[in-house]
Amino acid sequence: MSWLGLEDKVVIVTGAASGIGKTVTEGLLEQGANVVVCDLNNDKPSYKNENEKNLIYEVCDVTNRKQVQEVVRKTKDKYGKIDALINNAGINIPRLLVDEKDPNGKYELDEKVFDLVAKVNMKGLFIFTQEVGRELVSQKHGVIVNMSSEAGLEGSEGQSIYAATKNAVNSFTRSWAKELGKKGVRIVGIAPGILEETGLRTISYEQALAYTRSITVEDLRKGYESTSTTPLGRAGKLTEVSDLACFLVSDRASYIHGVTINIAGGKTRG
Repeated sequence: MSWLGLEDKVVIVTGAASGIGKTVTEGLLEQGANVVVCDLNNDKPSYKNENEKNLIYEVCDVTNRKQVQEVVRKTKDKYGKIDALINNAGINIPRLLVDEKDPNGKYELDEKVFDLVAKVNMKGLFIFTQEVGRELVSQKHGVIVNMSSEAGLEGSEGQSIYAATKNAVNSFTRSWAKELGKKGVRIVGIAPGILEETGLRTISYEQALAYTRSITVEDLRKGYESTSTTPLGRAGKLTEVSDLACFLVSDRASYIHGVTINIAGGKTRG
């Protein structure tokens, strides 16, 4: 058995067709875990180290309780148990609270965007955690990892609703830890900072974020490449987030509970 001891552990990862979730899935597979991937993407990507036995890919809307319940059922039918849940699914739509140049315009926060971001990032996480949490409490062991963001710890210009939902995720982590810890279930959070580029950084996202900060997309990209605000002098790697997630779901992290770990190279606003 490896140092982490994840061989034959069963882990559900949401929002794992790309980006952080995909890399976390590949890290878990490399450690010998069985992974159930949940994503809205109908087209299943290929994963390193996957085979017909160690991975299930399920198209699932995390805000749809019946679909979530079906994922839980299929996981138990195939593997007989659930050891961990990694709540990675999330959405970010940059918007300004007040846009003096274009009131009620394209890039001013409205109720539609507010409701969508809150629904996915908070309600979806709540539903999945509750459904899987019932199983973990019943078996008296398990781990839930909530993917937050540095923005949730510090706030973020042009991303207020996203940052607010991620701060709510941090509160969920602390509160549910107090409830479920006594039942043998650990809950922890991960808050990544600036990471290497993924397919989730679309041109529409970059245009919106650049607009909210009164800069060009080119300036925004230069900011991603700049390391002046990060003491370690570089952007984070997706594999580094994956390594942390694998550690946290393992028994090696058995006394880490109720906290959100900031993985951002020392970057803060201070």
